[in-house]
Amino acid sequence: MGPTTERSAATSPTAQEYDARPYLPRRGGLQALRRAAADCHGCPLFKDATQTVFGSGSPTARLLLIGEQPGDQEDRQGEPFVGPAGQLLRRALVEAGLGDEAIYLTNAVKHFKFTMAPRGKRRIHKAPNLREMTACRPWLEAELRLVSPELTIVLGGTAGRALLGSSFRVGEHRGILQPMPSWDRDGSEARSADGSREGGGLLLATTHPSAVLRADDREAAFRGLVADLSVAASALD
Repeated sequence: MGPTTERSAATSPTAQEYDARPYLPRRGGLQALRRAAADCHGCPLFKDATQTVFGSGSPTARLLLIGEQPGDQEDRQGEPFVGPAGQLLRRALVEAGLGDEAIYLTNAVKHFKFTMAPRGKRRIHKAPNLREMTACRPWLEAELRLVSPELTIVLGGTAGRALLGSSFRVGEHRGILQPMPSWDRDGSEARSADGSREGGGLLLATTHPSAVLRADDREAAFRGLVADLSVAASALD
């Protein structure tokens, strides 16, 4: 029998107003979250995706990495970062000195959003919109709370906006350590008495590995990614 959830009788995306919260289990750890997420209909993306792609890795990881959404291979295999971008990310982690670090990998959005190529059967990645990111954020917040990493890395603009708001730009934040924000139960950002953001651990932003694969100068882009991850490695020493 699955975990008890707060799901109401109205379970369509329209009724839920793009909100995954009714699907979250009342109790349990990451495995309970993963089981519950498999049935999430909190936004329309579940309709075309093969399956929910939940986070994966060590439940006690010191390092947690957040990407945008699963890609074609992730959607088919049900695991995050198993395609070309994931392979490049793992190579960058090794070169940055994080190859032996236990990590947890996840995405801001848990379903693959795509359009079909005009000819053929190729599925083309399409970036999730703000409503879809907001709907999915309760899953991400729950993962962050349960893993409680020392350092969280956001990979690319979508992951950054999911955590830091719509004004986030990778170029303004990449490679810079900052306090990790946290949120109140209603999803608003928690702040201390002096108005500063509250949160556990540190946060670092860098480019998404898929952007490295698309770069004109792929080697330079890869070196930039490794340099940012090296900042994370130094922080975890």
